[in-house]
Amino acid sequence: MNKVRVFLSLGSNLGERIDYLTQAVFKLKRVENIQLVQTSAVYETEPVGYKAQNHFLNIVVELNTTFTVRQLFRATQNIENSLGRQRFEKWGPRTIDIDILFYNAQVISSTDLTVPHPEFKNRMFVLKPLSEIAAEYVPPLHSDTIYVLYKKCNDKSAVNPFMNSKTFLQLVK
Repeated sequence: MNKVRVFLSLGSNLGERIDYLTQAVFKLKRVENIQLVQTSAVYETEPVGYKAQNHFLNIVVELNTTFTVRQLFRATQNIENSLGRQRFEKWGPRTIDIDILFYNAQVISSTDLTVPHPEFKNRMFVLKPLSEIAAEYVPPLHSDTIYVLYKKCNDKSAVNPFMNSKTFLQLVK
């Protein structure tokens, strides 16, 4: 199988948030069929949905993989589980959250997985880091680039720089 281009969104708002992000990226890098291409800077963001919780740290990563989307989904779920992810309430606090934003130009819709991620264009915490690493990318089902979608986004929640990508990658051992 040929390598496919993938974008993931990662977030954490429990415990040592930066440690959970670095561990998740480290674990992704160690998966045999995944190649890390680049990461965005780390941003501190307000929670969406359930507001009475800690702020998140968020990043977007670009990967190349020979995994099918199902295999990639299982790999990300395994990483979340290995880092203590609990699913008590929708949009609730979490040690780590890994969402598949895009898997090449494929459109997938099933009971447990939807790609492109259905809310990406409404989430500043996704669009800002994504526009940093893939501004000219045109997502499936859209005619605008990520940068244009970022500029059009109605989400006005704060997305503040926390750590640049070079410093973050130095933490990922």
